[in-house]
Amino acid sequence: MSGLPIITANQRLAESRGVKGVLVGRWGLGKTYQLWTLDPSSTLFIDIEAGDLAVMEWPGDSLRPRTWEECRDIAVLVGGPNPALRDGQSFSQWHFNEARQRFGDPEKLTKYRTLFIDSITVAGRLCLQWCKGQPQAFSDRTNKPDTRGAYGLMGQEMVAWLTHIQHSRGKHVWFVGILDERSDDFNRKVYELQIDGSKTGLELPGIVDEVITLAEITTGDAPPYRAFVCHTANPWGFPAKDRSGRLDMVEPPDLGQLMRKLGAAEAAAPTDPTAY
Repeated sequence: MSGLPIITANQRLAESRGVKGVLVGRWGLGKTYQLWTLDPSSTLFIDIEAGDLAVMEWPGDSLRPRTWEECRDIAVLVGGPNPALRDGQSFSQWHFNEARQRFGDPEKLTKYRTLFIDSITVAGRLCLQWCKGQPQAFSDRTNKPDTRGAYGLMGQEMVAWLTHIQHSRGKHVWFVGILDERSDDFNRKVYELQIDGSKTGLELPGIVDEVITLAEITTGDAPPYRAFVCHTANPWGFPAKDRSGRLDMVEPPDLGQLMRKLGAAEAAAPTDPTAY
């Protein structure tokens, strides 16, 4: 009988670990354009939104999943199988083997150190559409559509998908999302991730290391400027979180530069990106 598989501090420090984050912002602020700040030779653009007009000339590789099943297949090929899951379950060894038969050897994905997934908002729509066709989305008594069942299944599916990708320890992963602004009962501005259902938006900050809002900030009489908001306690109420402790509350809107500050300089573009 072998001993407990204890990982020493030296072993843990020597492990290759990736930054996992979510980048949110309103339409038109340049979230997808952040690809230009990342190294194209080691970055894979997972274009779920089909919104690559701003990066048409970006020289890196991309994937364009069109269904929820394809999104799950990409996740299991990137993250590998979860040995705790049974045959027939998503992200199990069975699922990994099935996805490998459909898409080929996942070894081709090892060259990519960074995954830029745009967007989690559209991934949620694909997931909900798939969920509406599953048995859980229909009433056992009447066999009529059950909206609560569909949204409940969607929450489970999205969290499982995000968590599996997050467990890709050696890769940097950035999920891109659209930020909604609304007013609460006291007419205060409230910001939240635009995604169907509530479970994903509530649990996402606990899954990733970094939550960054790309925002247009106005200070006094100065003209507005774009910036990354990185701290939970910020005066604008934007969703943000920095688990690393290395980021200032406001950082320049350059994801490559942010990765350097997080200790992942290899993820950044080797030269300065085109000026904004």
